[in-house]
Amino acid sequence: MKTRSGKQSRLLNTLFLAACSTLPLASVQTQELDIQTYAGLTIIGQIGKVYAVEYVGDLTEPSESAWRCLEFLQLPASPYLWADKSAPATGKRIYRVRLFESPTNMVFIPPGTFRMGSPQDEIGHKEWEGPQTAVTISKGFWMGKFTVTQGDYLTVMGNNPSHSTNDHDRPVDTVSWNDAVAYCATVTDQRRLTGEIPRGTAYRLSTEAEWEYACRAWTSTRFSHGDDPGNIKLSDYAWYGDPSIEGETHPVGQKLPNPWGLYDMHGNVLEWCQDWYARYDGGISLDPQGPTTGSARVARGGYWFDPAEACRSADRATFFPDYVDRNIGFRIVLAPVQP
Repeated sequence: MKTRSGKQSRLLNTLFLAACSTLPLASVQTQELDIQTYAGLTIIGQIGKVYAVEYVGDLTEPSESAWRCLEFLQLPASPYLWADKSAPATGKRIYRVRLFESPTNMVFIPPGTFRMGSPQDEIGHKEWEGPQTAVTISKGFWMGKFTVTQGDYLTVMGNNPSHSTNDHDRPVDTVSWNDAVAYCATVTDQRRLTGEIPRGTAYRLSTEAEWEYACRAWTSTRFSHGDDPGNIKLSDYAWYGDPSIEGETHPVGQKLPNPWGLYDMHGNVLEWCQDWYARYDGGISLDPQGPTTGSARVARGGYWFDPAEACRSADRATFFPDYVDRNIGFRIVLAPVQP
């Protein structure tokens, strides 16, 4: 343990554990303890891999349950200087960093900035898709590669509310926003008990901004595969425009994914988002969460019966939180909760 002597040591108000391990989350390996005057640490690891940055307030007889995940970090360089921006450095925090393997059927979405909404000259543009807003997503998160399937929902909740239940590889449907939130809470509790996810993280619905950011995957066109005039290529990526009254959802993952490896972001089922609906503010926004109250929740992505314009990356739909229909499902994300 490196220390500083006398008065200088007593002036320090933040303690950092500069440890980097490739061990599973269930194990602990302390490499070096170092006292520093800045809220950060140097990480040495595998570039491109995702690490869980965790912290604890006291190392006196620490237990695994005391550690909480603060951030998922895709290492951009090695060594890399990481800084804790979550809180002022006025208390004592001890940090560790561990390799976090990809959860089953989830994709890591890196932080970044994009333009949310659609320009007025976009084909299919609606007034509630503006004004366009420059949004920064400051922290990475894991997002379901697919919408939650009927099989997933049945395993976690013990029932399948879908309109047609003859194929468990189809997205679960006929679920309200409240049902989707309850699923997230239940699967979080289950996987914390088994140690599959770190303490301090939870499954939840994406914010509307996170959803559009992930759908676009660095694109600014009508769809994640391009503007696609005439919608010539859309059927390669989306189930949409089914004219049959008896139309149904389709098994997930049958079409091409977007550039980040997410399937069915366009079409098949609408996807509940976390936010209450509101018009965009315009300008610049950091990690927008939507309004604190409202009457309708947002759903995104279009569904199997929708026309092409409703499957655009910017298209928005709204429903009351208790509304259910066979055209609505949901997709989950895994992210740290607010410390």
